[in-house]
Amino acid sequence: KIEAGKMTVETTMTDPVAIIREVATLMEVKASGKGVALHTIFDTPMPATIESDPVRLRQILVNLVGNAIKFTEVGAVTMRVRCDAPAQTLHIAVEDSGIGLNAEQLGRLFGAFMQADASTTRKFGGTGLGLRISKRLAEMLGGDIAVASTPGVGSTFTVSIRTGAIGAVSPVPQGAQTPHSTLAMSFTSVNQTPEQALMGIRVLLAEDGPDNQRLISFHLRKVGASVTIAANGRRAIEMLTSDGTFESPLADQPEFDLVLTDMQMPVMDGYQATRLLRSRGCTLPIVALTANAMSGDAQRCLDAGCDAYASKPIDRIALVATCREVLARRASGPGVRAKTAPNP
Repeated sequence: KIEAGKMTVETTMTDPVAIIREVATLMEVKASGKGVALHTIFDTPMPATIESDPVRLRQILVNLVGNAIKFTEVGAVTMRVRCDAPAQTLHIAVEDSGIGLNAEQLGRLFGAFMQADASTTRKFGGTGLGLRISKRLAEMLGGDIAVASTPGVGSTFTVSIRTGAIGAVSPVPQGAQTPHSTLAMSFTSVNQTPEQALMGIRVLLAEDGPDNQRLISFHLRKVGASVTIAANGRRAIEMLTSDGTFESPLADQPEFDLVLTDMQMPVMDGYQATRLLRSRGCTLPIVALTANAMSGDAQRCLDAGCDAYASKPIDRIALVATCREVLARRASGPGVRAKTAPNP
């Protein structure tokens, strides 16, 4: 869409602090899985709203923070936020202590379908396309993305966007400046006793791909879960009904504790299956498995009724942590849903 000039942005009243916190909460899973600290610091007072596109801003930040975490083996990733009210500009710097880039790599970083070099792709995965998309989106939001980097020290990617007219600004509560550590204890437990992380949990996995069936099942069984596979969403619903037929009501005592569903499947996809399950009164936690990286796809999963989502290719630690989180959230109170929208 970008190359064809068909990508669009909208302008609406957007809460920048809420967007930044959503991204931090979303990316905390990935950061904690690598043992990387994730911080958010607001260097200036912030407006309650700006005139921007919340979906595109979220997409840019998810990509930048995701990249920073990907290329950081030790240390921290920090989102440092500054609002220049007179200039009507919001600046968000994503700082990392990762591998860094040299001058030659920086010169071709935003090229189409390019990463810094082939060895980076082999080690870390990905094509680098997200940076090109993010830069173009930032330009469409009236700004740009700048980068400063030192090999072996780290990088700082700073996205700047126009805010439109800004009213009153106010300091962000101090708590927002602390590291995001909600899931730290969960990950510590997963890392220390992986064979017990999901001990006794009965998982229904709706997935049509044989390779993904084997891989995901292997990861879950390694941490103590039992896994039953359904090849599509319709079959998953049948396995949750009272007599195994699609039209029957759901079983009063389901045989599963957790549902994982691919969102793109033949016969019935994960979106349809989740909506039907929720409409029939299913209260089991449901985690979406999606390879879609574009901003808005994660929100679509949540809107369908999923409690959370895990991105493909599957990261074992992140997947296990997400499963533990939704199980704990459901146990603490029905109807508590994830508020985040997505990773690239």
